[in-house]
Amino acid sequence: MDKFTSFVVEDNLLALEMLVNDISTHLKEVSVLNTATSVVEAAKLLRQKQPDILFLDIMLSDGTGFDILEIFPNLTSKIIFITASDIHAIRAFKFAAIDYILKPYSISDLIQSFHKVKQQLSPQKEQFSILKQAVTEPTKKLQKLSLHTQEKITIVDITNIVRCQSDNNYTTFYFLDKTKILVSKTLKYYADILKEYNFIRVHQSHLINTYFIKEFIKSDGGYLILKDGSNIPVSVRKRAEVLRVLDSF
Repeated sequence: MDKFTSFVVEDNLLALEMLVNDISTHLKEVSVLNTATSVVEAAKLLRQKQPDILFLDIMLSDGTGFDILEIFPNLTSKIIFITASDIHAIRAFKFAAIDYILKPYSISDLIQSFHKVKQQLSPQKEQFSILKQAVTEPTKKLQKLSLHTQEKITIVDITNIVRCQSDNNYTTFYFLDKTKILVSKTLKYYADILKEYNFIRVHQSHLINTYFIKEFIKSDGGYLILKDGSNIPVSVRKRAEVLRVLDSF
């Protein structure tokens, strides 16, 4: 069995002790090399040795976890972020498509996060940039979204998304330049994220950017023609909402 080294950065001593104990007890493949309670202490230890996995609290006594990432732009460790249960934090991680553990966490949360991090692609710097902006400026509207596929991580401009289409637990994104990306998350997941960007779910299988609506055809049950030529059906229960949106233009 392969052994993974880890480093825990957490400024609450009780939480730090608890996490180290939980890792030692429930993650038999993981050994804890070091712990730190501040940016300065973490930076000093990381200069000596980088672990396979970095458990990183976001808010620290002398800064943030992002400060550590800026000190080590070429950090090779896989990162498991730890954050307090907060609506802004959850939104931030969804936009950046980076895994995290919410405090207070359960043992199953910890185990699941470890299994994910073993398989994940290393996050890109731009993902961290999205995450940092979303956490430190929670009221600012983000312009980019991180899409994580099996092969790669793609950072996209939200304004270039024409529509999204559901395929069971997968979602296909269609873009202005005619490209598309298949992501292994549900359409509901993205409908919740993108509702503040004038996206509307017009059908169980379709989420569209209202900016790209060209026409609404009332015959044949009702369907939309988008500027890229797509024909998108409108469900009966969404018809009134679609008409309200069109009337507001």
